[in-house]
Amino acid sequence: MNSNDDLEIFLIATPGLDAPLFAEAVERGFSGVQKVAGGIVCRGDWPEVWRANLELRGANKVLVRLGSFPAVHLAQLDKRARKFPWADFLRADIPIKVEATSRKSRIYHAGAARQRIERAISETLGAPISSDGPVRVLLRIEKDMCTLSVDSSGEPLHKRGHKPAVAKAPMRETMAAMFLRECGFDGSEPVLDPMCGSGTFVIEAAEIALGLKPGRSRKFAFEALARFDPDAWAELRNQASPSETDLKFYGSDRNEGAIEASLSNARHANVDHITKFQHRAVSDIKPPEGPAGLVIVNPPYGARIGDEKRLRSLYGSLGKVLSSRFKGWRVGIITTTPGLARATRLPLLSPGPIVDHGGTKVRLFRTDPLG
Repeated sequence: MNSNDDLEIFLIATPGLDAPLFAEAVERGFSGVQKVAGGIVCRGDWPEVWRANLELRGANKVLVRLGSFPAVHLAQLDKRARKFPWADFLRADIPIKVEATSRKSRIYHAGAARQRIERAISETLGAPISSDGPVRVLLRIEKDMCTLSVDSSGEPLHKRGHKPAVAKAPMRETMAAMFLRECGFDGSEPVLDPMCGSGTFVIEAAEIALGLKPGRSRKFAFEALARFDPDAWAELRNQASPSETDLKFYGSDRNEGAIEASLSNARHANVDHITKFQHRAVSDIKPPEGPAGLVIVNPPYGARIGDEKRLRSLYGSLGKVLSSRFKGWRVGIITTTPGLARATRLPLLSPGPIVDHGGTKVRLFRTDPLG
């Protein structure tokens, strides 16, 4: 079993974006950071679990491994689950939701395994079991080894808690932050997104520049766990002293509704003083006054065959505008196919790994500063 001061903390990565999440976890000073299937593992006590939820921009969820034991049949699982120190982690007054998966194990019926865990929790701890309980306990049985974890995040971490307005097919905040990192962005240069949608790239970049914590506006499932200390948590949240920046972050879109959404989101995120959103077509964008920086864009990509031809002219005109007006700026384009990226005629570096964007496979295509 894990002791409460040396927990195994599992950060769920977006498939294809585990490398920047690894780099972020190392940079933020987490201990024992390692890449594993599906994400990143590090170690620490409960305040480190809270800090991972509060500070990491690229994790989708933060799970905590509570312990593991072997079991080859349900009676054995039942017995060991009843001996498990649930009270160390869970509260008796908070409803619990249990989920189970089984792979390559003699206990192959995940539903039956889940019921054993539910019964053990309700009969030994006294906590109610509920399909919409705020605390999620996860049982994974793999090769007869049962691992128990708790989801410390609750809602997925891309839900920052300060973004009411969403455009269609939005880029998740967690993905946007990791793509910015993959483009070498660290908060010290301006960013411009000429197809900004609801403003995700621009707002994430502005928050990074100001040193704002991504989880500062929301609640987390760990607030309902046994070891939660509200005073220590309040102290951790209030530690942040946002930095100031002279930089500005720019978004434009030809859709007026997108600009309204972006303005509202920037206000809620408290970055409206360093962001500027304008209603304009790609052909009308110009580099702002001041230093060169990063143009990052997630243009439309076709789901259907035949869309690509139609879209190539859009990518072509984007490329023309950037190469003629944005000397010294780097470019990052997130799209589905090398064909679309190449239609920009920009000097692209080799593409990043394939990333799962809500079931669509996308990649980041980057340039060095344009000559």
